[in-house]
Amino acid sequence: MASLFSLLTIGDLTLPSRIVMAPMTRHRALHGKIPGSLNALYYAQRASAGLVITESTEIDPHSSVDVPTRPGLYNDAQQAGWRLVTDAVHAAGGRIFVQLSHMGRAALPAQLRDGRWPVGPSALAAAGKIYTANGPEPYVEPQALSLDDIAGIVGEFADAAARAKNAGFDGIEIHGANGYLVDQFLRDGSNVRTDGYGGSVENRFRFLREVIEAAKAFWPAGRIGVRLSPTNPFQGMSDSDPVAHFAAIAALLQPLGLAYLHIVAPAVVPDGQADVAPAIRAAFHGPLIVAGGYRREHAEAVLANGGADLVAIGEAYIANPDLPQRWRTDATLNAADKSTFYTTDAKGYTDYPSLELVDD
Repeated sequence: MASLFSLLTIGDLTLPSRIVMAPMTRHRALHGKIPGSLNALYYAQRASAGLVITESTEIDPHSSVDVPTRPGLYNDAQQAGWRLVTDAVHAAGGRIFVQLSHMGRAALPAQLRDGRWPVGPSALAAAGKIYTANGPEPYVEPQALSLDDIAGIVGEFADAAARAKNAGFDGIEIHGANGYLVDQFLRDGSNVRTDGYGGSVENRFRFLREVIEAAKAFWPAGRIGVRLSPTNPFQGMSDSDPVAHFAAIAALLQPLGLAYLHIVAPAVVPDGQADVAPAIRAAFHGPLIVAGGYRREHAEAVLANGGADLVAIGEAYIANPDLPQRWRTDATLNAADKSTFYTTDAKGYTDYPSLELVDD
């Protein structure tokens, strides 16, 4: 029976615990989507996690570079910025994967440069609105990607995977969740293509498979993870049968020898939402990470009953850089200040006290 502090090997990497720092957008990148010394400190402070997964990192070279912003990994300056982060995490004894993403139809035209327009698998606008500095704005209808466009974006993922290796990461996570481009291909509420990238589950999986194969030119499969969110409605996402479809997607991922599959599967499933985790667990036999509001008691229970191999923790990691130590010693947790989650300076980012500082 696994516990929070059981060792686990993913690929050829041994993790000291089953506690994963979840990917969380924090809007602290510098102009140019470049990570800086503040980002390096933030991640190094949390290096005691079994595995650190970075915030969503943009691979689209046409994305806006204005601040506040998410980081990118498509040019030399960004690669050098991430090297600051990985060096700091490794010096603190940690392990870190970078999460690679493309916004697809979730972008607004103002978030793109060079006159680019948002793209997606199909010309279907996401329902709802996106929150911006100017208030909520409706999503726009994206341009449906051509076959050449798709090949080009696969190439951008490959370039980012190569840069991740050069930046010193221990591996990569492909962001196929939360309404971003890979997720848009996977779910039938956003993908109504009639060619080889649409229709059947196998066809909708094709884009993700090509991204994985492109990344394998630079990483062994055991250093590549994938994140999925079968039921998350964020950014107007939906699927007609998430249990059946994502169990089938998990089965397609199973033979690829990935480091892990990371799923957004809430600790407490909301009323009316399908519980997809058991079907995915049955279909995918490699290391499985679950995320979604897990407290310590939830994490211990899902590991004990075999429902997952690792648990990704979000909000508690923002406020508690030494979360594993706090859980191991039953220490009180710091409360998170939500008003600082998406601001631009050190407040609410790198100034939460560790137990050592509290004791001092």
